Amino acid sequence: IKESTKIPVLGHADGICHVYVDKSANLDMAKQIMLDAKLDYPAACNAMETFLVHKDLLQKGGLDELICDLRSEGVDLYGGPRVSAMQELAIPATQTFHKEYNSPACTVEIVDDVHAAIEHINQHGSAHTDCVVAEDKKVAEVFMQQVDSAAVFHNASTRFCDGARFGLGAEVGISTSRIHARGPVGVEGLLTTRWILKGSGQIVDGDKGVVYTHKDLPIVS
Repeated sequence: IKESTKIPVLGHADGICHVYVDKSANLDMAKQIMLDAKLDYPAACNAMETFLVHKDLLQKGGLDELICDLRSEGVDLYGGPRVSAMQELAIPATQTFHKEYNSPACTVEIVDDVHAAIEHINQHGSAHTDCVVAEDKKVAEVFMQQVDSAAVFHNASTRFCDGARFGLGAEVGISTSRIHARGPVGVEGLLTTRWILKGSGQIVDGDKGVVYTHKDLPIVS
């Protein structure tokens, strides 16, 4: 519908969510986050579909640990060009990065740094929910500011992107568009505003020197 219509659509679309594990990451935390993001509910739109690993973790053995933990929990892995070229990992190549598995499976790829991770996510993601696992606050801040997704997390599972968990009540959906609500949408996100003014003959002529005071009033039903 979104691709064929000229009408703005509030779309609950693809959930191609990423977890980027930086070289500064606490690996135990990264494992916990990734397992939760992938396995808590594999078919959920906020489940992890791709995890990206900083290249330095290759030498430190971090990539092997993450892969081992996912495999031990029954997760099928598919690699990007850099990962699938490493025969010792025995990970088949993915056909596309734009893949929502809806099952215990995910894509894994190596990136040079946080900037490469951001570029990958903005190019191949669905602007849903993406996470950085990092102890380096500067890296985390760059990621949070530059990843163009409805929800961006630091050291937390992508599964937290949920209307009920955000206090919105019953969730209508999670919007990856920008018209008008974005991210988890509750009932209020589908409503418009109607303005009611009760006066006693006021006019705007001559109000340039007036300082307006604003306060919240009860909602008129």
